[in-house]
Amino acid sequence: MIKNYSLLILLLVSINLFSQEIYFNTGKNYTNYRYKNADGQQSNDLQIGTGNFYEVGFTKPLGIKKVSYEFGLSFNEYNAIGSSSDNSYRWDTQYLGIHGGLSYSLLTNKNKPKKDFDILLGAGLNASTIVYGKQELNGIYYDLMNQKEFSGILLQPSVGLVAKYAFSSVGSLSLGYNFCQSINITNNSDEKLTFRTNQIKLGFNFNID
Repeated sequence: MIKNYSLLILLLVSINLFSQEIYFNTGKNYTNYRYKNADGQQSNDLQIGTGNFYEVGFTKPLGIKKVSYEFGLSFNEYNAIGSSSDNSYRWDTQYLGIHGGLSYSLLTNKNKPKKDFDILLGAGLNASTIVYGKQELNGIYYDLMNQKEFSGILLQPSVGLVAKYAFSSVGSLSLGYNFCQSINITNNSDEKLTFRTNQIKLGFNFNID
């Protein structure tokens, strides 16, 4: 697995040499676990947990007016907490993957408040796998790495909105929001788990043309 991610990083670096911008995004994930047991019953004891996320990659115009595409590496923490009358529990997970997406500029040169300001509508898809996972139950920790609900391949479509300001010819800052819904495409067990995440992100873009 380490070899595969090394190849992805090498590919990303080589592609960046010909791209228009390199980006780095970071922020907070507010994740709601939606769990169904083997009988199809959904747990109502789970609460939203917070975690960090990081993305690095490149973005480039697609060739269609006002549309750009992006590709990069992602690191996400999807956490949750819960309790009942007898138990308290917590989940801490980390996922490493690749991210791709499209963005569309909602502003034209005529209606921009400033020429260096833009609002972008985005849609993306993240594919990742777990690299760390622990469950805490009443102070006792359990490993989640081999649990089918958490392991395997996680696909996460997302939609969002970003405000972007170019502070100089060198780069720009952005602030945005994404809504994400996960799908574990390799979990064939009767127990199902999905992550519904609200993501607040701060971005830094650097021109390399």
